[in-house]
Amino acid sequence: MPQYRISEAAKLLGISDDTLRRQVDAGAVTATKDHAGRSVIEGAELAELARHQAEPVRDPSPVLRSARNRLVGLVTHITADTVMAQVEIQCGRERVVSLMSTEAVREMGLVPGSLAVAIIKSTTVVVETPTL
Repeated sequence: MPQYRISEAAKLLGISDDTLRRQVDAGAVTATKDHAGRSVIEGAELAELARHQAEPVRDPSPVLRSARNRLVGLVTHITADTVMAQVEIQCGRERVVSLMSTEAVREMGLVPGSLAVAIIKSTTVVVETPTL
């Protein structure tokens, strides 16, 4: 399961580190410690939080692409059968749904809480996982 440090999670939510720390202190969000002793938030919990309060996020991909509509967000839900999968991504205040093969979901390692970029061209939504 992906984990995000407080600073990473805050950027994905479009809020300050301090605001997220206050939410952790208030018990609204659960943080644990990673192997280095840093506070981290589980990806699935962060994805749920993103559904409620996120702001648009800068695209972390270093390569410029021709697609005009790139939305960065967190995978919030995946429904899959043996062939096809429906992947929901919360991109700030926008919810994007993409249909792709279940094999692609497995190969990309997509799970609730994964960082993803939805690329929208016409009626097609392409999903990628950025390397940070």
